[in-house]
Amino acid sequence: MNSDATLEAAEEIACADALLIGAGAGMGVDSGLPDFRGPEGFWNAYPPYRKLGLDFYKLANPRWFQDDPELAWGFYGHRLKLYRETLPHDGFRILQSWASRMKVGAFVFTSNIDGHFQRAGFDSERICEVHGSVHWWQCLHNCEHGIFSASDQAVNIDEETMRAISPLPACPGCGGLARPNVLMFGDWHWQDARTTEQGARMQAWLERIPGRRLVVVECGAGNAVPTVRRFCEDTASYYVARLIRINAREPRVPPGHIGLPLGALQALSAINSLLEARKDS
Repeated sequence: MNSDATLEAAEEIACADALLIGAGAGMGVDSGLPDFRGPEGFWNAYPPYRKLGLDFYKLANPRWFQDDPELAWGFYGHRLKLYRETLPHDGFRILQSWASRMKVGAFVFTSNIDGHFQRAGFDSERICEVHGSVHWWQCLHNCEHGIFSASDQAVNIDEETMRAISPLPACPGCGGLARPNVLMFGDWHWQDARTTEQGARMQAWLERIPGRRLVVVECGAGNAVPTVRRFCEDTASYYVARLIRINAREPRVPPGHIGLPLGALQALSAINSLLEARKDS
């Protein structure tokens, strides 16, 4: 661990008025969620897909809901169950404690579909889920019913085959097949109304930043799907803010920013220990 960089990160957070939290898939690894990086990591989590030669990128495609809905809902239904049963790690609490001390508060920008920021107690009005959420569903055929909550829904899975068992999730509007309100690869039919509303709230919050000191803390956002990584860099650049990038594998940052080659929980805990010591001194 680079103690100088960790200390510098703590000083930036201590002096900030506003906190933007960026989170990618690496944020969930410390909660016990599987690491989908590379085919082997994915197949270790889901062995039945190895036999089919299907990796994460091939499965996270909306065509399966048309071609093989039991396969599609086996994958997303299992993830829904996993996210519901997994507790967010203590790093979420640490971030929330920092957010509560900010004069302008905080906002979360995440590509994760697990809903763990809400489950950890973050205000849902201060979260932008740029790729949607598996806890919200939509009609496969885009009927007029729109996006609906899956909070009272469940999907039964045969875990030997990772296929869903009928009845499959249905749209409450037209009775047709439902799908997660998640942006998949090659997805032209994702309904983005919920994420668009979240993005508008985030933009309104960012408009309060000029004249304030913003710090951007990015956790576990890699280059494979660079949505969060690019957004955090661009936002830090636009608002002349410091970016603190926490990433065990890809910690490189543009000049003038802070990169910590650590997992999310380890880095957040180390920074928080310094902040607590600073507060007590």
